[in-house]
Amino acid sequence: MSKKDKKLIRLLQVELPLVERPYAELSERLGMSEREVLDKVSSWVGSGIIRRFGATVRHQRMGYSANSMVVWRVTDPEVADRAGEIFAGFPEVTHCYRRPEFEGWPYTLYTMVHATSQEGIEQTLERMKEASGLDEYRGLLSEKEWKKTSMQYFSEEEDQ
Repeated sequence: MSKKDKKLIRLLQVELPLVERPYAELSERLGMSEREVLDKVSSWVGSGIIRRFGATVRHQRMGYSANSMVVWRVTDPEVADRAGEIFAGFPEVTHCYRRPEFEGWPYTLYTMVHATSQEGIEQTLERMKEASGLDEYRGLLSEKEWKKTSMQYFSEEEDQ
């Protein structure tokens, strides 16, 4: 990947300019034509380098003030895989991971669940339990958010 490619990705991994033609603005910053930028981005999307474009929604500002990391105790990896696929299908779940078990912490399946109320979290958990057959879990409610951002893969320091 060229330095110019990395610079384009760096511009894409933060907020796009809120203008009528954001890619034209990016092309000016890069010294490329808008068509070159659009072709490059289309190529990356086609090859899977870029999986998706999305908005970062501040869920708490949208009224989703009840957020809980729910950890599930699942000892059988096959059961964890099946439950992970089920949980990933819940629209209230934004993150779903399997992690190793640690001494004193037997939970291996992690889900981040969002709702507008604590009652909404509890209702979602009931549906998740029913769908998966799992019933050993702990809900870790969020109390404060210090940071929420997407991963940034290239930095300006890498260019130097």
